[in-house]
Amino acid sequence: MSTAASAVALGLKANWKQFSLLVLINAFVGGMVGTERTVVPLIGAEEFGVASTTLVVSFIVSFGVVKACANLVSGQLADRWGRKRVLILGWLFGLPVPFIIIWAPSWGWIVAANALLGINQGFAWSMTVIMKVDLVGPKSRGLAIGLNEFAGYLAVGITAFLTGYLASRYGLRPVPIYLGVGYAILGAALSILLVRDTREHVRLELANHPKATSPLSFREIFMLTSFSDRNLFAASQAGLVNNLNDGMSWGLLPLFFVANGLGIERIGVLKAVYPAVWGIFQVATGPLSDRWGRKGLIVAGMWVQAAGLLTTAMTSEFGWWLLASLLLGLGTAMVYPSLIAAVSDASHPSWRARSLSVYRFWRDLGYAIGALSAGLIADFFGFVAAIGSIAALTFLSGAIVAVAMRETTASTPARSDG
Repeated sequence: MSTAASAVALGLKANWKQFSLLVLINAFVGGMVGTERTVVPLIGAEEFGVASTTLVVSFIVSFGVVKACANLVSGQLADRWGRKRVLILGWLFGLPVPFIIIWAPSWGWIVAANALLGINQGFAWSMTVIMKVDLVGPKSRGLAIGLNEFAGYLAVGITAFLTGYLASRYGLRPVPIYLGVGYAILGAALSILLVRDTREHVRLELANHPKATSPLSFREIFMLTSFSDRNLFAASQAGLVNNLNDGMSWGLLPLFFVANGLGIERIGVLKAVYPAVWGIFQVATGPLSDRWGRKGLIVAGMWVQAAGLLTTAMTSEFGWWLLASLLLGLGTAMVYPSLIAAVSDASHPSWRARSLSVYRFWRDLGYAIGALSAGLIADFFGFVAAIGSIAALTFLSGAIVAVAMRETTASTPARSDG
């Protein structure tokens, strides 16, 4: 065994410097999305005069489809090229995004920028998740994922608030988007200069883990994660619906609030509260999923989200919408780290990165499906019908997890074959 390999150890204490660096980098990854949460739908409606809700949310469709596909290949590339290289590649795709948004002469440029943002998020966010799971080993997956998602979504919330504040004073472009320029430069620089790859940590975990009885092809892993394994199926469909309602929230709610007379600064508050609560509470819900198990948090979280969406649809006052944003953030915090941990529990270390990439493919395809379906329903039946429909679907998804998923914890033995 090489000196470098012998120095490798699993656990948060042994790897806290790299772990903390990856937490910071994922905050910059999240900030890239936060730059768009408040202002980009309004740029489409107000600056470019896009009247159709479906067309306004088209930037989320391009983002969601491309991010889902980037997720799907990210695990393969991580195993083949190494985690660090894929992380850097994600940042190279992300660097042009804020500049395109600042200078875009038409809505089509915004849609194209979000395709690049999808690659950035699919590669960079995936790698920060996978690398943290690699570093801590099987005992602290929920904690690792909770801290990762805490950093990312707290940054989404803070940036959404700041962009709303800046837009209310300086206009929708370019000042609010300067935040994205800073995030992209800092994230790329730190990834290139300071991040170390984690494949040696995976090899160490494999040395202490039962070997897979036979190697699985990517097609077999895709089918296993999507349909064949009941836990992986339950997690994949819940992830899709979770991000389906997030895609609806991202694209539709700013337009819904404007239609009900809310100013852009207060819209920024609402758009900040949801991801900020989502981020902060994952510090607690991630470790709790290690202690209590994943299933109960997932089911309850989906139902809390449904309650938040229904509250949004059925009310017309800022106070109620603020409560709804809190519920939506809390429910998502219960679900998000628990789902990734449940997929990690059910996956053998030799194909865990690829299984996570399949899960993240289905989860982030929800952005596109949610934005498109909500936009179409809103165009034909109105905002309330669109939000209420997504609430009902979210409740149903929680019921599917309650029926289909077997309880899992970090100590559950991962299956070794299909």
